[in-house]
Amino acid sequence: MNARRFLPLLALALAPACQVDATKGEATRPAPPAAETVFTGGHFVTLDEALPEAQAIAVSGGRIVAVGSAAEIAAYIGPETEELDLAGAFAMPGFIEGHGHFTGIGDAKMQLDLMHARTWNEIVQMVATAVAEAAPGELIRGRGWHQEKWDVTPEPSYDGLPVHDGLSAVSPDNPVILRHASGHASFGNAKAMELADITIDTVDPDGGEIVRDREGHPIGMFRETAQALLSRASRGARATDFRQLVELADREVTSKGITSFQDAGSSFATVARFRELVDEGAIDVRLWVMIRDGNDRLADRLAETRVVGYGDDHLTVRAIKHSIDGALGSHGAWLLEPYADLDESTPNPTGQNTTPVDTIEATAQLALEHGFQLCVHAIGDRANRETLDIFERSFAGREDGQDLRWRVEHAQHISPADIPRFAELGVIASMQGVHCTSDGPWIEPRLGARRALEGAYVWRSLMDSGAVVTNGTDAPVEDVDPIASFYATVTRQLADGTRFYPDQRMSRLEALRSYTLACAYAAFEEDVKGSLVPGKLADITVLSKDILTCPEDEIRNAEVLYTIIGGKVVYRNDSALGMR
Repeated sequence: MNARRFLPLLALALAPACQVDATKGEATRPAPPAAETVFTGGHFVTLDEALPEAQAIAVSGGRIVAVGSAAEIAAYIGPETEELDLAGAFAMPGFIEGHGHFTGIGDAKMQLDLMHARTWNEIVQMVATAVAEAAPGELIRGRGWHQEKWDVTPEPSYDGLPVHDGLSAVSPDNPVILRHASGHASFGNAKAMELADITIDTVDPDGGEIVRDREGHPIGMFRETAQALLSRASRGARATDFRQLVELADREVTSKGITSFQDAGSSFATVARFRELVDEGAIDVRLWVMIRDGNDRLADRLAETRVVGYGDDHLTVRAIKHSIDGALGSHGAWLLEPYADLDESTPNPTGQNTTPVDTIEATAQLALEHGFQLCVHAIGDRANRETLDIFERSFAGREDGQDLRWRVEHAQHISPADIPRFAELGVIASMQGVHCTSDGPWIEPRLGARRALEGAYVWRSLMDSGAVVTNGTDAPVEDVDPIASFYATVTRQLADGTRFYPDQRMSRLEALRSYTLACAYAAFEEDVKGSLVPGKLADITVLSKDILTCPEDEIRNAEVLYTIIGGKVVYRNDSALGMR
């Protein structure tokens, strides 16, 4: 029997028997042991079918010991019990970020934030300001730009992308590398390309593309694996302070109500650093990490790296990450048919296969041998089909294939023929609600109306077929805010007020489950996370609004009041609480 399932049963077995009150002649039950902490006065939505709602929760040892009415939980209050009155606020199982890049969130805060730029010229001016404050030769970094979100197309442009000339003019002595919002492309200035020895004669690497003008000169844009060519321009750059980076990420995610974070790809070295910080008690959020490395190193180190529930359930490493294609925004997603907005004479009109299929197939065998989940980034319909094919071949002849819980990360565009295969194979669709509304304005131009209707962000079709769909943000690609992604999931409303194929939206309760219990299931953690049940970890998010019942247009205004991990308040929104 699973040890975690066994603990509540053990507690019941050891509970004192009923005693007889001699004065009344009636059986009485001794008062339960006092809890360390009691959270009372809240509207708790538990996601427990046996007790869907409650008023109070008692916690000891970082776990929930009782859930019930205020009167019932009062029995757990002793002289040393800490009490926190939630004053009627909405409380729920802690948000679980189902797919993000933890260190990327911290790193994004240490460079130029280009996410809200409305024009290429605005970005050039941001770089010019940074150059004025930098030493000659110092690397200037930025992240978050997206050409589809600019108000005007730069002139000149290729595939809607700018040419580096204006950027290079304001930064002649500083290498500049600006990463696309998707993370699947980067833009470099002339100095960066010079330091990286990139010329008209540089050959495109496998799985990547140097975007060129009509004469063959690089315009500064590097797609997918070609981004690695620019890394030579960052030699000599100041080393990133890893501790600061993690502190920034931890503070950001806990302030957004996130109690667990599924990290979509870190190196063995990064995992070792996480472990050190967990040992020091320096990370509040619980991390579930996918290892990302080559097959040779995976074969050598998977066994020693696998860990489940380390550091009081603050670190689990039991998954492997691969990327089979790129992103739709950078024309890198691998499609069955050419992009609708690219000329077929364009290099790679159907996108990029970034990791060879046989490489991922070999990784699948390593995952099976070492008891790891395999998580494959697949965005285009060709990428999703190839990934499902790999999974199906790997599961052949295995009785446990349905419960390996391998995952397709993103699953943004799927052929209708492949939608039912997720449920048939037991494959989890690890999706991000906010991607739908962020990408919505340019999806039809990319794919055409038919493909967008049939296969783009088809949560409802997947769920109706029996598949498990999880939620997240892919931060720092998007803001890590789960409330924004929840809102996108239940409305599919774009910035202009239109709705992107609204028949595919989730109900509010389904969306809440996609951000809690479904994510826990996708990590083999449903026994300890995802609902507010005695025996589970006391991870709770408290909001200023009931996002299940408030008017739809008020969901986005909900604020995180408290983030509680293991029964401890790790974030408190004093400004919002002062207004209640």
